[in-house]
Amino acid sequence: MTVLSHHDPRTQGAILHRQPIVHPDRSVFGYAVRAEVRDAHGGLAPEDMVEERLDKAYATLDPATIAGDRPLMVRATTDLLLGLVPTPVAAAGIALELPLRLASLPDTAQRLVELRSLGYGLALGDYSGTPAQDVLLPLVDLVKVHTGRAPEKLSGLIAQAHGAGVRVVGERVATSESIAVALDLGIDLLQGPMFERRPVGTGREFLAGELQCLNLVRLLSQETPDHEAVVHTVESDPELCMRVLHVVNASASGVRRHVDSVRQAVVLLGPRQLTALAMASLVNARPATVGTLWSVLARALTCGMLSGTGAGYTVGMLSAVAAQLHVSVEALVQRAGVSDDIAAALRDQTGPYGPVLAAVLAHEENDHEAVAATGLEPWDVAHAYLAAVPQAFTTASELAVAARS
Repeated sequence: MTVLSHHDPRTQGAILHRQPIVHPDRSVFGYAVRAEVRDAHGGLAPEDMVEERLDKAYATLDPATIAGDRPLMVRATTDLLLGLVPTPVAAAGIALELPLRLASLPDTAQRLVELRSLGYGLALGDYSGTPAQDVLLPLVDLVKVHTGRAPEKLSGLIAQAHGAGVRVVGERVATSESIAVALDLGIDLLQGPMFERRPVGTGREFLAGELQCLNLVRLLSQETPDHEAVVHTVESDPELCMRVLHVVNASASGVRRHVDSVRQAVVLLGPRQLTALAMASLVNARPATVGTLWSVLARALTCGMLSGTGAGYTVGMLSAVAAQLHVSVEALVQRAGVSDDIAAALRDQTGPYGPVLAAVLAHEENDHEAVAATGLEPWDVAHAYLAAVPQAFTTASELAVAARS
């Protein structure tokens, strides 16, 4: 996928964001993408003032690497709504999300009827129960509400939508507490980070197979991995051994003859692919969980790119794995035996890799101010994240297929 420089006149500073939309069990329903333009002071520029830039940013999208085989939701501009600029085409379909200002246009209802006849999904963004939005409820499939509203107001909006047969997507949910509140109020889908932000001291214990994978990650995260120890760790775990051999013998690896030796397979795969494979084992990789694998790898790759180190990659990966497995960061640090620098980043986003992890977590929550507070440029973080997405999807798909075989 092409990710344009913020100095490129075609985008003029538009930042693209991508977030998963998930079911309550965190399985992926689809992906949402939107473009933003920041003003000279770092604030969000009004959409109606920069629509041309947003349209040009959307034109750079490759839906296959943004959404895979899931629906893609795009926040509409005026020209997208009216069909004056091409709408991205995704394998599983496109849904257009209407901001509040577009819902208030006089001809919007007629245009939504036309879009439905063409097979587009439709959603109301920024749903707040205005008369203009409520008129459109029978024409849309989803509404998106900000979960930071007062519970009584949020409950009323959910009831209004459900009364019209429309499902509700709750935005800006990240912690276990905010997710529980949203679900108790009747929200159907969640939009936000793939993984929950968990307190340091909470979580379950590790299982035996998970400890073996963590040991492999520990070995591979060292500056100079001990090759003999890596081979021994893989050979001593039947499932890891099977996955390593399967991945290296897959046609995509380019190996011309069958590899039966774990030692040779370890050399052919290399530390980065072995780390990803260990992570796939940790999260019980299978085709149905490509979205989970994809998100783990996207975070890991982004942290690696922003830090310029393999340790940054490990920080991103372990932070996502801890959330996915519902284990505490402290337990993960102790069991994985990682370096003090990696541990500091995981515990409280300090040390040399802490600001990078904090910035990526904030980007996943579309929190521009929190990204900027880390000292990193929001554009750089968004650029790195979107650049990581295609590679993450390819690797996640290959590992999920390997787990199935």
